[in-house]
Amino acid sequence: MNMKICLFAIAALLPQFASANEKPTIRIGAMAAGTLNWELAAMRNQGLLDKAEFSVENIAVANQQAGKVALQAGSVDVIVSDWIWTSSMRSTGTNLSFYPFSDTSGVLLVPADSSIKSLADLKGKKLGIAGGELDKNWLLLQALGQQQQLDLNAGVEKIYGAPPLLNQQLLEKRVDAILTFWQFAAHLEAQGYQALLTGEDIIRQLGISETVPSIGYVFKQDWADQHKVAFKQFLSLSKQAHDTLCSSDTEWQKIVPLTDATSPKEQQKLRERYCQGRVEQWGATQQSAAAKIYAMLHQLSNNKLTGQSAQLQAGTFWSAD
Repeated sequence: MNMKICLFAIAALLPQFASANEKPTIRIGAMAAGTLNWELAAMRNQGLLDKAEFSVENIAVANQQAGKVALQAGSVDVIVSDWIWTSSMRSTGTNLSFYPFSDTSGVLLVPADSSIKSLADLKGKKLGIAGGELDKNWLLLQALGQQQQLDLNAGVEKIYGAPPLLNQQLLEKRVDAILTFWQFAAHLEAQGYQALLTGEDIIRQLGISETVPSIGYVFKQDWADQHKVAFKQFLSLSKQAHDTLCSSDTEWQKIVPLTDATSPKEQQKLRERYCQGRVEQWGATQQSAAAKIYAMLHQLSNNKLTGQSAQLQAGTFWSAD
């Protein structure tokens, strides 16, 4: 009888032992055409996940907003977004954190033969703006205009729209310039369009010399803290995959079908911009610069972009230590 009881007790414990030995699954919310999807594919292609201490479930999200909704609902563990939104969510009690993914930001783009050579030349012109009136690149461009005694709101005809639509409008000469996201700019740069200013240029001209990552992995802080070993390994393998895509032509060619490039020139420009976005430094100096940018955006957006908090929330940037 005692032997039977022991056997039953051991059998009851087996599922617990099995679950303890199972690798945690990291559910990633990624857009089909996003660079996060490139990286996840590269991690698989390079065999980086074969011996990882975790498994990855790639969950498709239609757009950035859908990703944010999925993260808040608990349908995914990680998305790519920005630290401004992360901080604004923390100010409302949602304990999100950010870890950098890319330094690449938006681009102010004009045709090669454009008469627009400076911000002052935008006066009286039509400017397409991706991301809407609260897009951080547009707000910072306005700040740069103010620094040069230019009111871009008053002197420029603004047209807000989705990046693919704005690209088409520039091609058809319905707008004179566009401020858009780097991937969409890269497609046009490959066709001869010129970058007048990048997001990094704008930041530097506003007096901030540090390179601040514009987007990163965003996740619930308690989830990351509970899965710290697995998540740190994921971050390390993600960087390794990114570096290999930039150093290996063979590995790059494997993910080209995910880039929507229609020509070798587009492939080259997308790769160039993607590789320029590698995060080389991330620490107190860059985080202090981010706080300065946040303060600017808070004032420029009249609280609409950042929320009511005038300061970047403590804990916005996750520590992997």
